[in-house]
Amino acid sequence: MPGKVPPEELLEHVFGRTGTANADESVIQGPADGEDAAAIAWPDGEGTLVVSSDPISLAASQVGRLGVHVACNDVAASGADPRWLTVVILLPDEDAPLETITDDLDAAAREVGASIVGGHSEYVDQLERPLVSLTAMGASDAFVPTGGAEPGDRVVLTKAAGIEGTAILAADFGDELGVDSDVRDRAATFLEEISVVPDGRILREYATAMHDPTEGGVAAGLFELARASGVRLEVDRDAVPVRPETETLCGAAGVDPLRIFGSGALLATVPEDAIDDCLEALEDADLAAAEIGTVGEAPRASETADGSALELGSETITEPIQDDLYPLWEAADDGD
Repeated sequence: MPGKVPPEELLEHVFGRTGTANADESVIQGPADGEDAAAIAWPDGEGTLVVSSDPISLAASQVGRLGVHVACNDVAASGADPRWLTVVILLPDEDAPLETITDDLDAAAREVGASIVGGHSEYVDQLERPLVSLTAMGASDAFVPTGGAEPGDRVVLTKAAGIEGTAILAADFGDELGVDSDVRDRAATFLEEISVVPDGRILREYATAMHDPTEGGVAAGLFELARASGVRLEVDRDAVPVRPETETLCGAAGVDPLRIFGSGALLATVPEDAIDDCLEALEDADLAAAEIGTVGEAPRASETADGSALELGSETITEPIQDDLYPLWEAADDGD
């Protein structure tokens, strides 16, 4: 089944097998449940190096552009400015669009102000579509983890739910969904908003925790933040912004706007006494944002191992969320 490796398998097979990371005092944040980036103290003790890696394979359109922004977003969501990238490009055959992919990589890297400093490219005939994997690195004065939420904090979401997923639906399934072309054309432009680097630069001044919702959408991002922080998030589903194009395409595809790829939005928890200033700063920067919930008091351990949970409206979520787009891709592959 496609998607992320389940947390229990990561705990058993990955997090305890990290070489000397646990004994290395320069490792501020190593591999951990819910954390998307590592943090390493600079050798001179001033500042933090933030590092994150991500692959992109299932999205057929603008895979290079998506790859840059998804990797850089994890760095931005940790309080850093992305500066350097390495790129691995694996192609199924000589007919694969290498020129298009590298053009997209170059353009997106310039948009966020990052330098592509190395990588690797090769043909792998076992692949059915290109796979691009990027590592982004950036510098931060103050690392912001996913697991820093405190009871009483307010939950903020920038932009809207399902931005990336909406663009993917329009690009990969638009011909099949029977949605008006003008809606699909507007949805396709959502890829221009995938970066959360500007969002992160503002929110890092206020946030106790930040997390960008990717696979599984806003719902998965909220649950991952709750789990990493060991808290309960109490979220008003109706307060989560969803754009009309997202509603239309998701309705036609039969998917939940809060459970499709969510890159382009940024989640944060902000202390109650800073929430008004935070929202005003985002508004001043022309970044849409909404307060969507609160961080609850001490969690009830009867629900999960540590009691962490997401209360999304009337639904209580205690297990990882599968993205609603995966069955669509699987059905498309089965129909080939």
